[in-house]
Amino acid sequence: MVILSDIISMTVLFAVPLLLVALGGMFSERSGIINIALEGIMIIGALAGCLFMRAISNAPFAVEAPQFAMLLTILVSALCGALFSLLLAFASINLRADQTIGGTALNMLAPAFAVVLTWAIQGQGQTTILIPTWARISLQNFSDGFVGSIFGADAGTRFFEALDGTFVGNLFFKSFYLTTPIAFVLLIAAIIVMYRTKLGLRLRSCGEHPQAADSVGINVYKMRYTGVFISGLLGGIGGIAYTMAAGAGFQSTVAGYGFLALAVMIFGNWKPLNILGASFFFALFKVIGSYSSSIPFLPSFENVAASDYIYQMLPYIVTMIILVLTSKKSRAPKAEGIPYDKGAR
Repeated sequence: MVILSDIISMTVLFAVPLLLVALGGMFSERSGIINIALEGIMIIGALAGCLFMRAISNAPFAVEAPQFAMLLTILVSALCGALFSLLLAFASINLRADQTIGGTALNMLAPAFAVVLTWAIQGQGQTTILIPTWARISLQNFSDGFVGSIFGADAGTRFFEALDGTFVGNLFFKSFYLTTPIAFVLLIAAIIVMYRTKLGLRLRSCGEHPQAADSVGINVYKMRYTGVFISGLLGGIGGIAYTMAAGAGFQSTVAGYGFLALAVMIFGNWKPLNILGASFFFALFKVIGSYSSSIPFLPSFENVAASDYIYQMLPYIVTMIILVLTSKKSRAPKAEGIPYDKGAR
């Protein structure tokens, strides 16, 4: 039961960055801009968030109100990710550059910039930015803080004693960060914006037929900038969410999670709820790879050299298989990747 609760908890934890980044890619591509730069955006968001946490780690307000400090960290990551994504928007919209090449260039720029900036701040060779312990919401903190402030200190103590070491306690509080509830709030917001607002309708029209959208007075350039900007916001949050999930601190990389999020977006057919299911599907294989030695019914491959890496390859192997099987059914926005020319009709 302990292993099961750990697997479920970690699956949710690793699904969150996939969900956020894939939703970001959806907004960008629905507006007509292919966002290959999701990996780089995640790195910049994680870099900004971790440097901000490092700067305020000993500040009184961070110690006394850690989740408020965490909320500020998420906002910093979102803003920096959005600003970085504007480089892609400018190159793709104003300069009409090839969107795939532009995104690839940003993916190469981000880790190099992260290493240089980290060394400049921490010293050469100091590549890891550690995450403060207050970033995680533990059962003790939740009991003393949220439950205790509403129902009293005694209720908080009883809540902690009732759940400590139990299946429910491990499920919800072993690896719990503020990014998890925020991700599901943003999912609901994404569904509403995409399908229940004028902004969503205009974004989708610019990704399907920008000339028709322009003919009824929609500013295609503005809509595409908006889509890429939202993509940067969500990608930046996804970057800090991945760093929390990985748990080893920020090391100028997100281990290919941005590209995995692209696969999730395609598998989810550019639809929020489908992306949610795809995120959990891929995250489950990621966690199975990490917990393979603790799952008794999985083959151990004891006689195979470097057998630990076999299960760690699972999410990427599954990604390739799923994309091969579902590629014919995927329906990308018709105008994605095509620079918009007002003179063309």
